[in-house]
Amino acid sequence: MYTVEQTQEIVSQLFDNIHWDDEPTGLYAPIGYVLALGGKRIRPTLTLLAANLFTDNIQSVTSAAIGLEVFHNFTLLHDDIMDKAPVRRNQPTVHMKWNESTAILSGDAMLIKAYQYIAQIPEEKLTEALALFSKTALEVCEGQQLDMDFESRKNVSEEEYLEMIRLKTAVLLAACLKIGALVGGADAVDAQRLYDFGINIGLAFQLKDDLLDVYGNPETFGKQIGGDILCNKKTYLLIKALDKADNSQNEKLAYWLSEEETENPETKIKAVTEIYNQTGTKTICEEKMDEYFAIALSHLAKVNVQEEKKKQLSQLANKLMFREV
Repeated sequence: MYTVEQTQEIVSQLFDNIHWDDEPTGLYAPIGYVLALGGKRIRPTLTLLAANLFTDNIQSVTSAAIGLEVFHNFTLLHDDIMDKAPVRRNQPTVHMKWNESTAILSGDAMLIKAYQYIAQIPEEKLTEALALFSKTALEVCEGQQLDMDFESRKNVSEEEYLEMIRLKTAVLLAACLKIGALVGGADAVDAQRLYDFGINIGLAFQLKDDLLDVYGNPETFGKQIGGDILCNKKTYLLIKALDKADNSQNEKLAYWLSEEETENPETKIKAVTEIYNQTGTKTICEEKMDEYFAIALSHLAKVNVQEEKKKQLSQLANKLMFREV
């Protein structure tokens, strides 16, 4: 049984052994750049840990783990363009270091590469895994579109927001777990339990991300603090603040939401954050996050393997929930 740390080391070695030095350099160098930034690499780690619940031979799932992480980073390249994000993992985003056209095309190439890696899954599991990956990839795009649609809408319900983050974030984490489990030899019931574990961890993870975007440490978070506020993103914090705010606070929020471009971004971030503090939405968000985390652990508990084997996934889930980056 591999520990989380051992699995992360395997993932690190996998990516260290991939060299993005093909021609034309203008296409592949940005891919190498963004993947070299590392990040938490949660998705390939989940894939390998899920497989390891059912087999000691995780070599058969390494290509899938690589493909899922490449796909995730492809979405980040394009998300950063849409969000006009200047920084990712404390480094310039690809469209800032090169240009938007390069980021779009290199992202497209990453999507194709992701499919090539997924296609190396053992034949007996390939059809099912590929169908799930394709479904997931489309759902992630649906989630991103909803996220963009919400920016221009005045009213977004809590239910709509949670469905958006399920699509944009949670389904990929869930697919990593299910694909890893299937390739590792899990039956359909246990594979679905791990999928449900992933969905709920993903929802909790994104709520944590919402919190960190406002309350995180800019030196460790790796992204611009307050970026969601500047983009008028309808995060869980904003939705609950709009629900809890009094007339005066709602007027202030309406004013700042009408400011799509501001000469004083720090002033906007500070003003909106103060309303979050006044309305108690930070605590509300934390409580919702804890709710999903508890549901996730209940699904993991039902997986039909020895309890000792599930400790590593439980440990990683705890790291995700109580992280500061």
